[in-house]
Amino acid sequence: MQIQLLPSSFDSHGGASPAQRLTCFIIDDRVSVDAGSLGIALSDAQQRTVRDVIVTHPHMDHIASLPIFVDDLFGELLEPVRIHATQQEIDLLKADVFNDTVYPKFDQLKNAQGHVMQYVPFEMGREFKVAHLNCTAIPVNHIVPTVGLLVSDGKTTVAFSSDTAETEEFWRVVNNRNISTRFLSKLLFPIQWKGSPKHRSISRRPACKKS
Repeated sequence: MQIQLLPSSFDSHGGASPAQRLTCFIIDDRVSVDAGSLGIALSDAQQRTVRDVIVTHPHMDHIASLPIFVDDLFGELLEPVRIHATQQEIDLLKADVFNDTVYPKFDQLKNAQGHVMQYVPFEMGREFKVAHLNCTAIPVNHIVPTVGLLVSDGKTTVAFSSDTAETEEFWRVVNNRNISTRFLSKLLFPIQWKGSPKHRSISRRPACKKS
């Protein structure tokens, strides 16, 4: 399994810079986990092969260029871009992004070949198929509905935490399956403020135990 973290910022010469403000992982040039930089950083070849996008949650750094990706390919798509997400996340995408105000309702539009975007809901804890991959979504602890993912190609299994604070279920499942490869999107830490409002210090404690 080949996994690429797409760059999300670029220097004055057009090359990728170290700053990583958006989240988007490409698996085997076919499947995208989140879509922060999907519409701005794919190669020309990847634009022709990536047709499945798994959305872990609808925060902007994880979906920012998803509409751009679909829009850019609108006329040449031979099959729809499939958006895999929980029904709750799909409802949020419909209400807040693909709503004919921010961006068109692409799931209702067609080009000469057919539909250009399709929502594909999945359920927590139940394995689902995305292209050649078997995936399982696990709820994690974030301020909006968010899933972590186990992704397997039959030979290798990797875990994506997505954004999370303290979370027990994700690590329990990962440890029980003896998965050694883990991709952490962001780990959020509880913050305890100390001192006056003008002179505060931050005490952080680890968000979760990993073995």
